[in-house]
Amino acid sequence: MNNSTTESKSGHEGCHHDHESHQGSGSEGMAIDPVCGMKVDLSVGKPSLVYKDKDYHFCSRKCHDKFEADPWFYVSGNSAKVAKKTSSDALYTCPMHPEIVQEGPGSCPICGMALEPVSGVSNEPNHELVDFTRRLWVSAGAAIPLLILTMGPMLGLPFRQWIGEQTAIYLEFILATPVVLWAALPFFQRGINSVRTWNLNMWTLIMLGVAAAYLYSVVATFLPGLFPADLASKEGHIPVYYEAAVVIIALVFVGQVLELRARERTGDAIRALLDLAPKTARRITPEGDEYEAPLENIMEGDRLRVRPGESVPVDSIVIEGGSSVDESMLTGEPVPVEKSEGDSVTGGTINKNGTLVIEARKVGDETMLAQIVNMVSSAQRSRAPIQGLADKVASWFVPTVVAAAVIAFVVWFLVGPDPAFVFAIVSAVSVLIIACPCALGLATPMSIMTATGRGAQAGVLIKDAEALERMAKVDTLVVDKTGTLTEGRPTLTGIVVFGDAQEDALLAFAAAIEKGSEHPLAEAIVAAAEERGLTLSTANNFESVTGKGVRASIEGKKVALGNAAMMEAEAISVADADEEADAQRSGGKTVMYLAVDRTLAALIAVADPIKQTTASAIAALHEAGLRVIMATGDNERTARAVAEKLHIDEVRAGVSPEDKKNLVDELHRAGHKVAMAGDGVNDAPALAAADVGVAMGTGADVAVESAGVTLVKGDLTGVLRARLLALATLRNIKQNLLFAFGYNALGIPIAAGVLYPITGTLLSPMIAAAAMSLSSVSVITNALRLRRVNLDRA
Repeated sequence: MNNSTTESKSGHEGCHHDHESHQGSGSEGMAIDPVCGMKVDLSVGKPSLVYKDKDYHFCSRKCHDKFEADPWFYVSGNSAKVAKKTSSDALYTCPMHPEIVQEGPGSCPICGMALEPVSGVSNEPNHELVDFTRRLWVSAGAAIPLLILTMGPMLGLPFRQWIGEQTAIYLEFILATPVVLWAALPFFQRGINSVRTWNLNMWTLIMLGVAAAYLYSVVATFLPGLFPADLASKEGHIPVYYEAAVVIIALVFVGQVLELRARERTGDAIRALLDLAPKTARRITPEGDEYEAPLENIMEGDRLRVRPGESVPVDSIVIEGGSSVDESMLTGEPVPVEKSEGDSVTGGTINKNGTLVIEARKVGDETMLAQIVNMVSSAQRSRAPIQGLADKVASWFVPTVVAAAVIAFVVWFLVGPDPAFVFAIVSAVSVLIIACPCALGLATPMSIMTATGRGAQAGVLIKDAEALERMAKVDTLVVDKTGTLTEGRPTLTGIVVFGDAQEDALLAFAAAIEKGSEHPLAEAIVAAAEERGLTLSTANNFESVTGKGVRASIEGKKVALGNAAMMEAEAISVADADEEADAQRSGGKTVMYLAVDRTLAALIAVADPIKQTTASAIAALHEAGLRVIMATGDNERTARAVAEKLHIDEVRAGVSPEDKKNLVDELHRAGHKVAMAGDGVNDAPALAAADVGVAMGTGADVAVESAGVTLVKGDLTGVLRARLLALATLRNIKQNLLFAFGYNALGIPIAAGVLYPITGTLLSPMIAAAAMSLSSVSVITNALRLRRVNLDRA
C-alpha cells in the first residue's frame, strides 16, 4: 500500500456528521471525509492521508485512524453496506425476571436485584459495584466508632463517661445521619419501589427497620420529653439506637458487594470466548494488497490469509492452500483436522502448520463463535439466584411484621395507660426493630463464603450460590469424553508388526518421520520412542500429504506413515491388516499405517487413555443415584468402546457444541436436573445451560468460567464431593434463614407488649436490638460449621 500521512492539529476530535454519501473532493477548498461523510474545510488544517496516490481528508483524528487501519474498506464503498446494529451492551435485564429490560444499569422493580447486561458482558465498569463498595466503606467507617461508643462500657472502655452521655448521643447522631441519609439511599429506593409495586421483599424490611431505628433515635435525641420516664436510663437519657440502623446498613452492604463481585465474574466466560477470535484479519484486496484489517470490518466474500499459528478470524471456505486446523474449541478432540481447498473452517479455530487463503462466509453475529457466545449468555441469564428464597419468605413475613406493628400501636393507643400515644410509639418501633432481619443480608453470603473455603480445601471451587443449590438436586450427569473421562493426551498403545522387522526399529522410523510435527498423534509416537531410549535417524526428503500422512527417506529406505488413503496413494495394499485395524478401532484407538519401501510394515495404535479414577467415579455416581450420559465430538465406534468399559448409561457421539446444549435442554424438558461436566470450549454452552456446570480445572479457561463448579484436579470423583458440599450448604442456608426470621418472629409478640401485664414494663428497644443482633450471631456461628463438613464418602 502507498500510505503516507500529513500531520496537522485538529480542532475537534469528535465526528459531527453533516452526511454526504460520496467521497473525494467537494467544492473548491472542501472535501468529503470518506469515513463519516462529513464536509471537511481544507483551509483549517484537518488530518489527511495519501492512499494509492490520492489525497483523503478527515474531519478528525478518529476518522483518520479508522481509514488508516483499513483504507480499502472505505475506498471500495463497503463501509456503506454495513448495516448499523443496536448494541445489546446498552440493554440490561434481571436474571430473575427476564421480562424486565431497560437501557443502562439499575435495579429490578420486582425483586430489587441489580440488572445485568443482556449481552452477558459490558465494556463499561460495574458502576453499582463501585458505588456500593464506596457506600460500604462509609457505613463501616461509621459503624465501628458507633459500636465502640455503645458497646465500650460492656467491655470496660468508658468512652461515654469520658465525653458525657449527651455528647455521646449527639456524636452518634452525627455519625449515623450520613449513613442513613446517603449511604442507605439505594436501599430506601428499592424499599419504596417494593411498596409501590407491592412486590414486598427484604428491601421492604430493611427500609422499615432502618427508618424506625433512626427516626425513633432522632426523636429520643431532640424530644426526649415525649417518652415515659421509666424508659430513661439512670442518667435520665432516653436510649437511642443509631448503631442498630448503621450496623444493619453495613451488614447488608457486605452481602451486596459479595454478590455483585461474584455476579461480575459470570461475564468472564463470555470474555474468554470473545478472546478466541483475533482482533484483526489479514485481508487480501482485489488488487493483491495484504494488510491487517479490524475484524469488525470483514464482510462476507472478503479474501483473507491465515498463517501458521494464527486463529481463523471468521467462518469461511478454504480457496487456496492446505493445513491441519485445531478444532478442539468445537469438538473437544485434541487431533487437528486436515483442511484443503473447498473445506469449511470456523472462526476461532487455530491453523497449525500451513498457510490458508479463505473466503469469508459468515461474519459478525452469524459466526459459530458468536452463536456459542449467545448461547452461554442466554443460559447464564436464565438462572434464578438462591437469594429468591429469602424474598419468598419475606413476601409473607413483611406484611406480618407491619401488621403486628400497626396492631401494637392501635391497641396501646386505645387501651394503654397514660401516656398512651408514647407507649404505642415505643411498642411499634420495638416490633419493627426486632423484626428487621439484619441477618438476612448475611444468611446466604456467610454460608457461601464458608462453603467456598471448605470446597477449595477439597479441590472443589464454587463460583456462586446457585450452583450449590442446584447441585443438591441433580439426578443426571452429562460428561464430555476427552479431558473429562480421558487424559486428553494421546499415547502410543501398541504396534502390530507385519513381517520380520523389529518393533523398536519400526517405532524409530515412525518417530523420526514425525519428529518435527506438532500433531498430537505425532507427539505420542515421539514420546514413546523417547521413553524406550531409541536413537532417531534424520528424515530426508520429508513431505506432508494433506489429509493423508507423511513420507520421507530414512537410512536409505522410503518410509510412509498415515491413514488408509496414504497407503492407497503409495499403491500399498492394507487388506491383510483390515481385521486387526478394525479390532483396534473397536477398542477406542486411532490406527496409523507404517510402510517401509512400499511394503506395509506395521499398524501403530494411539489412544487417549481413560483416567485411573474414572471407572470408580462412575460407579460411585451410579450408587449416588445419578444417571450418566456421555456426549462427545468423537466418532461413534470410539465413543461406544469407552462407554462400554465404564458402564455409562447412554452415549451421544459426534455432537457439536449446540448439540450438547440441546441435549441438556432435552433432559430439562423431561423433568431432569442436569449437571454437565466438561473441559473444552465446545462444552461452554452446555455448561452454562445445565442446572450446574462442572469444569475440569485442567481444561480450557472458557469451560472453567462457564461452570458453577470447578474441579481443580480434573478428577470426576470431585463431582461427589461437590454434591455433598452442596447438600450441606443448602441445608445450612435454610437454617440461617430460619435463624434470621425465627428469632425475630418469636420476639415480635414480646416487642408488641404481651408481657406487659406480667412484668409491668415494655420491651426496651435496646433488648429488641440485642435480639436482632443475636440472629446475626446465630447465622455466623452456624455458617462456620461448614468448615468441618466431611466431603469424603463413608
